Amino acid sequence: MEMGISKTTTSTEVTDDNSNSSSTTHTQTRNHISFAAPYAVGEKVLTNHSDCLYEAKVRQVEYRNTKGWQFLVHYLGWKKRWDEWLDLDRLMKHTEENMRKKHDLDEKLGNDKNAKVPRGSLAKSKPTNVSRGRKRRNESVIKGKPAVDPDKLVNIQIPPTLKKQLVDDCEFITHLGKLVKLPRTPNVKGILKNYFDYRLKKCGSVGDSVEEIMKGLSCYFDKALPVMLLYKNERQQYQEACPANVFPSAIYGAEHLLRLFVKLPELLFHASVEEETLMELQAHLIDFLRFLQKNQSTFFLSTYHVAEGIENSTNKQGD
Repeated sequence: MEMGISKTTTSTEVTDDNSNSSSTTHTQTRNHISFAAPYAVGEKVLTNHSDCLYEAKVRQVEYRNTKGWQFLVHYLGWKKRWDEWLDLDRLMKHTEENMRKKHDLDEKLGNDKNAKVPRGSLAKSKPTNVSRGRKRRNESVIKGKPAVDPDKLVNIQIPPTLKKQLVDDCEFITHLGKLVKLPRTPNVKGILKNYFDYRLKKCGSVGDSVEEIMKGLSCYFDKALPVMLLYKNERQQYQEACPANVFPSAIYGAEHLLRLFVKLPELLFHASVEEETLMELQAHLIDFLRFLQKNQSTFFLSTYHVAEGIENSTNKQGD
């Protein structure tokens, strides 16, 4: 591995994951002055990715003149290919207090401690402009994929209240013969912008990754909606609501956007992404679902309207 330093280097590696080594890693300068690294090789640590904490073990330590201490960490319970180099500010001591923080965050975010890492990026596909050609390309992207082992899919935990929203959504459409009244306000593009503004206000600044993920979600929604996000009795409505050059993200709202998150694990598996962005992507998707949950009464309809030409004596909630 190319280090990119000239004066000060150190490199120590652990090859046995079960090593209980308590040795302290040091850096030696040209003047033979040594100082201890904040974390030792073999030490268990917690790593910070966005709003999530992960358990890991330090496998290698280096000191680089331009970056300071660097740590190669192995995520416990994950394959070695997910090992990565982290800066000092990304690590925390593996203490009871910090483990309680991790537990509280996991509960707050709905994380599964065995959650898998996604195998795709949301930021790499662009929508087309012609409806018929768009649908044909959508099908080529989304259909015809081989079956995927569920254990290889990213675990995107949908909060319980949003799961109930999905159940009610299915009930309204498939059993009561209702439809979501279109166009929706806010639409998908509006919701994504609201989330971006929310993050900007909360954090003071927003990284490029958040903007890219929001753009990617919009693209995925436009591609996936006509192929896999509609019930059979919604297809005629789609044809009328989305003629050529009209994207679903400008017409549909939170009800259909939430359906996308059910399909995302498999869609992400088939997309390409650099490995170092995978956990960050998962954390952002979880945070976005929390935002939907927080604004559930604002973004989601409480009643749907009766589809034209359908009479249902059990329908008492139509507009």
